[in-house]
Amino acid sequence: EQFSVHGILNHFIVLGGTFPAIFRGEEVPTTEPLPQDGHVPAAECREILDELLDAVRAPGAMERTVSTPVGDMPGSAFASFIAFDVAVHGWDLERSTGLRFELPPEVVAAVDEFARAALQPEMRDGDTFKDETTPPGGATRLDRLAAFTGRSV
Repeated sequence: EQFSVHGILNHFIVLGGTFPAIFRGEEVPTTEPLPQDGHVPAAECREILDELLDAVRAPGAMERTVSTPVGDMPGSAFASFIAFDVAVHGWDLERSTGLRFELPPEVVAAVDEFARAALQPEMRDGDTFKDETTPPGGATRLDRLAAFTGRSV
């Protein structure tokens, strides 16, 4: 509930803009929040995502230990956290804007499996995650993942 559409985009672009450096083991750059003028820098967002994909796909990126905002972990685990974040916030944006957000079923399945193993009860603080909700019958797997994080589906 704390994220507006602007807040989610800021989260993706500002925080996400640090992830390529994290995967490469470089110093994390300082980034500025998005201006509140309503402009969404789509080209900048695409550039950040492309750079992130390049960093994740670099030789050794999944095996190396990376220092992340939530502690040191294998690159593969951090990549899974990022996929989880993108899937759920992508769902948030779809619900908030009416724009379509789709992920391949195998990606949703892998993210869902990761989330159910990674999301611990103490993380359900009402801020980061809430208690799991019950999705309606016929909910998609992505809807069920969103419900697992405490979102109303």
